[in-house]
Amino acid sequence: MATIADIGVSAALNLLSSFIFLIAFALLRIQPFNDRVYFPKWYLKGLRDSPSQAGAFVRKFVNVDFRSYVKFLNWMPAALKMPEPELIEHAGLDSAAYLRIYLIGLKIFVPITVLAWAVLVPVNYTNDTLRLERLSNVTSSDIDMLSISNIPAKSQRFWSHIVMAYAFTFWTCYVLRKEYEKVANMRLQFLASAKRRPDQFTVLVRNVPPDPDESVSELVEHFFLVNHPDNYLTHQVVVNANKLAKLVKQKKKKQNWLDYYQLKYSRNNATRPIMKTGFLGLWGQKVDAIDHNIAEIERLSNEIAAERESVVTDPKAIMPAAFVSFKTRWGAAVCAQTQQSRNPTLWLTEWAPEPRDVFWNNLAIPYVSLAVRRLIMGVSFFFLTFFFMIPIAFVQSLASIEGIEKAAPFLKPIIEVKIIKSIVQGFLPGIALKLFLIFLPSILMIMSKFEGFTSISSLERRSASRYYIFNLVNVFLGSIITGSAFEQLDTFMKQSANDIPKTIGVAIPIKATFFITYIMVDGWAGIAGEILMLKPLIMYHLKNFFLVKTEKDREEAMDAGSLGFNTGEPRIQLYFLLGLVYSTVTPLLLPFILVFFAFAYVVFRHQIINVYNQEYESGAAFWPDVHKRILIALIISQLLLMGLMSTKEAAQSTPFIIALPVLTIWFYYFTQGRYEPAFIRYPLQEAMMKDTLEHAREPNLYLKGYLQSAYIHPVFKSDDDDDDHDTAIAKKEDEDVLVPTKRQSRRNTPAPSKISGGSSPSLPEAVQEHQEP
Repeated sequence: MATIADIGVSAALNLLSSFIFLIAFALLRIQPFNDRVYFPKWYLKGLRDSPSQAGAFVRKFVNVDFRSYVKFLNWMPAALKMPEPELIEHAGLDSAAYLRIYLIGLKIFVPITVLAWAVLVPVNYTNDTLRLERLSNVTSSDIDMLSISNIPAKSQRFWSHIVMAYAFTFWTCYVLRKEYEKVANMRLQFLASAKRRPDQFTVLVRNVPPDPDESVSELVEHFFLVNHPDNYLTHQVVVNANKLAKLVKQKKKKQNWLDYYQLKYSRNNATRPIMKTGFLGLWGQKVDAIDHNIAEIERLSNEIAAERESVVTDPKAIMPAAFVSFKTRWGAAVCAQTQQSRNPTLWLTEWAPEPRDVFWNNLAIPYVSLAVRRLIMGVSFFFLTFFFMIPIAFVQSLASIEGIEKAAPFLKPIIEVKIIKSIVQGFLPGIALKLFLIFLPSILMIMSKFEGFTSISSLERRSASRYYIFNLVNVFLGSIITGSAFEQLDTFMKQSANDIPKTIGVAIPIKATFFITYIMVDGWAGIAGEILMLKPLIMYHLKNFFLVKTEKDREEAMDAGSLGFNTGEPRIQLYFLLGLVYSTVTPLLLPFILVFFAFAYVVFRHQIINVYNQEYESGAAFWPDVHKRILIALIISQLLLMGLMSTKEAAQSTPFIIALPVLTIWFYYFTQGRYEPAFIRYPLQEAMMKDTLEHAREPNLYLKGYLQSAYIHPVFKSDDDDDDHDTAIAKKEDEDVLVPTKRQSRRNTPAPSKISGGSSPSLPEAVQEHQEP
């Protein structure tokens, strides 16, 4: 097992790599030619220009102001200066709420660390159990002297661990309740003060029933004119434009290659650029690169025009779904939060995502197939999680020198060298596990897309949920069980299911050293690598050299990125789980957790302020998931402590822990009923208040002009379209009139109809109007 010396070597290696990353970042960020890499958010907001320094040519690329090198670490205090209200205005509520997860970690674990080290570490260390007794099936190291393993069976000292478990539980629940209340109020305040957005007035309607007399557009319009006569305004039917979108993407790719070859030719007019037409340009016929790409672009343009016409005119391309907009937020809230028909499976309504949050590809998936798709992905995820135990088991073999020597005896002379042994024990296990998990987020996101979620935010939340379960089963439980089996606990695998808490509870202290190394690799060096942004740095300069011809090209070459909730939040939750589990078992791990939360908070605050350009704004809709997962971690820590206590024959003290999971579950249901509705439903009182204030301030607002083209598929929008419709002020709403419809059973509707006499355009009409000069 790893010793304190091994942990020291690992800490030195990770601190050194982190320091190198931070120094490299601090020097690279102040160079003028990297300005768009490390400050893209300010460029996208139009608040920063490229550094232009007069004088020598070198000044455009290298910062020759030596004073800036002296202050190269000033980004840290600068990242903490922006107050939270200004941060919300600058980056959105999602980003501010995400940062609060790190603050929760600090609020929870700073007092827990102080208490654990003041009470539990002395209680554990002042025993001689592991010195005097070397059990045949238990290996130990000097780190275990600080853990609960050093306390003998039936000891009265276990009462201190139980008292601390109660203290840690109550403190964690208190912090979670205060944060839940704070974020819920922040969300309501954000919604009340937010600028007008199309999603505030719009609902997504799915599973529109077929009708032999009317098209989908006509049916949607007449249904809402009849059932929401005072509030319905307009609608936009959903079309299957996936093939068209692929063609547009291919054309853009060909255009990039054309720009590259034209730029290359302009720099060297002596020879025309040549390319091969085969796979990745590795083989095939040699052709003139410029002429070939011009021909390909022309071919794709013709295909795009034909496909666009097909989508507009073909009834099969119209999906039984629509974005329906209302005159008021109150009307949209009523529609989104109520059942629309007698049959609960038809006319299903939900809040529409904001336009930039819509995942258009999945809108073309028939609603009836969603249940089947999610069942298939559920089964697939189960097998993915189960079979991933194989590489996890291999990784855990690296956590033991004995395991490596058993698998590869010829390495024994090398591994026994003291410094090599320390590196193997203290560094390799954590980085090997991290490497195995590199491709997992992409796999889980593909699975989420297959399930048919219609917004990027819901895709990320679903993927994050799967990633969290995977980390819990494989990285945490798998590492504990599999690793212990490789060492000395093979018999535990043959026990009954009722003994699982005991099995894991006994193995937990043994695996503390592995998780410490993982925290240092992923939570220290990994976070430092995040701020260096090596991949965006390289890609930007490659694009800038080969593709950029205009300022617009240079702006597109920037890769601002986003928070990546689907990968970042599950990582944080793993640290909550490790901290809560080991707080009463091996408190030595807690300072490593604290370093992660503090360092990550500063780094991600800097990235949110200067780099990340969030793809969407959900108003912190993910917070109930964050709250629930921390409580799940708390319950797991209580159950595992109970299992560990039972193996220590603490019969008198163990039953007192039973109350902790019960109280925690009750606390979850209490907070769910008290605060979660703010993240699911929009209060009608708030909606009416917002509508009243807006009507008083802008009585002549032409809302229909603002909403009519908000949810048109992006492939039907030209590059010159302006998404900001705030200037749409002029007309009054039309008065209600009776107009005939095509259906015999519904002869009149109480508002004008463009289809049967003029209110909401069908897709062909909307697209044609949108494309007119």
